[in-house]
Amino acid sequence: MSTAADNAPYIIAGWAAVAGGIGAYVAVLVRRGRALSAQVPADRRRWSTTPAEGSVR
Repeated sequence: MSTAADNAPYIIAGWAAVAGGIGAYVAVLVRRGRALSAQVPADRRRWSTTPAEGSVR
């Protein structure tokens, strides 16, 4: 019969794999977002202006 202590390493490894995978995915998304945002001309960057600066909503 197995106990919770016997299964703990597998559970921890599973959680670590999931957390690591999500962390890697976030890192890829952030890098890709930064690379894409650098390609947008300054006058087209609506997310970096305030409504007072002429942003259209």
